[in-house]
Amino acid sequence: MLFSRQLFLIHSIWILTVAWVEAAPGLTRITATPQTLYLEGETDGSMLQVVERPPGTQGVGLATPTFKLGIRSRFEVALPRFDQGRDRLYSSFQTTRGEEGIGPIRFVDTLRGLSKNTDPFPASTSKKGLQVQMLDDALELGVQHAALNLNFSQLVETHAKPGSLAWTSGARTFHFNSDYTAGMDHQIKTLSDRGVVVSLILLVYKSGDAAQNRVLLHPSYDPACPNHLGAFNTVTPEGAEQFIASLEFLAARYCASNYPYGRAANFILGNEVNSHWFWSNRGRCTMEEFANDYGVALRLAAMAVRKTSSSARVYVSLEHHWNIRYPGGDDRQTFAGRTFLEYLHRRGVEQGDFEWHVAFHPYPENLFECRTWNDQSATEKPDSPRITFKNLRILTDLLTTSPWKYDPPPNESYGRRVRRVILSEQGFHCADTPAGELWQAAAYAYAYRKAAINPGIDAFILHRHVDHAHEGGLNLGLWTHKKESIADPDRKRPMYEVFKQADQKGWESAFEFALPVIGIKSWSELK
Repeated sequence: MLFSRQLFLIHSIWILTVAWVEAAPGLTRITATPQTLYLEGETDGSMLQVVERPPGTQGVGLATPTFKLGIRSRFEVALPRFDQGRDRLYSSFQTTRGEEGIGPIRFVDTLRGLSKNTDPFPASTSKKGLQVQMLDDALELGVQHAALNLNFSQLVETHAKPGSLAWTSGARTFHFNSDYTAGMDHQIKTLSDRGVVVSLILLVYKSGDAAQNRVLLHPSYDPACPNHLGAFNTVTPEGAEQFIASLEFLAARYCASNYPYGRAANFILGNEVNSHWFWSNRGRCTMEEFANDYGVALRLAAMAVRKTSSSARVYVSLEHHWNIRYPGGDDRQTFAGRTFLEYLHRRGVEQGDFEWHVAFHPYPENLFECRTWNDQSATEKPDSPRITFKNLRILTDLLTTSPWKYDPPPNESYGRRVRRVILSEQGFHCADTPAGELWQAAAYAYAYRKAAINPGIDAFILHRHVDHAHEGGLNLGLWTHKKESIADPDRKRPMYEVFKQADQKGWESAFEFALPVIGIKSWSELK
């Protein structure tokens, strides 16, 4: 039963209270508009305060009291979004009683009118994609999707240099390497101007610059990790500010109206993060420790991108171990993909749900055995150890269930949305046997048809364009590489022509050779 309603202004903060008979204390929603944050919640009648924690200060006790409430009520606070240039869009908030947190930490979960560019997500004519090495060849192949690696260690400059590109974020100026940026501009614009949907895989490699590593790499990064790929540093104020500025810079450059530098539609945060020791290193840690930090980085990236574009997407990157972890690491180095994703999702909902999607890598069960239709650990049950092309629907069916959906922007009236899936990295090894190239080509045909008939898959981006000499003996390319080189193209494999025809009218003829190899009589047998 409502019995009073009041609106207060305290230190430029408007507070609306509505007295209520029953109330569970804590924040329940935070809405961001171009100039204001609206914090909604409930008190239990005790003297509670709401505190703000800027990015990089979560868990270290830094907080700014904003106001106190002492009556049992529901309340709404109108808080200026900007504080001396600092954008509170990225902050978290919590009600507290003294030093005790009351209710969950909450982030902004509703956005109203923030995006400068409201263009819809770019359309594509098929799901055919490639991690592009040679632009002209990719366009000749007719790719509709392309993935490009973007290394923050090459992008970010910790201090201004001649020719640096400047970007202001939170009343600070940040600097980016103009040559590296120009190289990305060329690739992105060449592809997107031809209608290709571009995905950027955001990575941070350990560099030789200690100052840069301190800012970009998670403080728990272990130099003993095998691939020198780290988790992003969003846990220190300096690191969080640089991360936010970098995402804002990229979004403003590649998602702004008219796309003068080309258009990027997708931002994939890290690589195969459920096996973080190898591909997104945060040192040895529990799954919860890694997911808590990664979830904050994912949220900050989503907010930074959404400031520019209403349709660009951010993605979680996972490898194919689903209900088991990668056996090459222990339980503080690798995690089962499903367990990790469920925890990340649950934590996100508790702290204020937001839009994110999944970039999955359904490699065959054995990376050196491309005949993925024979995978034994890819079953049709939810407890399947792995998800490969054989059982892709395990993932997409899960994401269509109601608990996994997210709310659309408030100006859109239709129901909750399904999180999208792109297959952003997977390939098929060409064995050094007489049948190796045949099996590889048939594996691509099988995988493409499995992706094509699955409405939950938006893109199938093949890895690799050209074999790479430093890929553990795997030969995944559409092209072989010259023996004296690392990845210089030499000869097109049979898979090349199958790839080219995959989304063309005559695909059935081009794919017919694969049916007896796979052991089926018709593509209609696939599920």
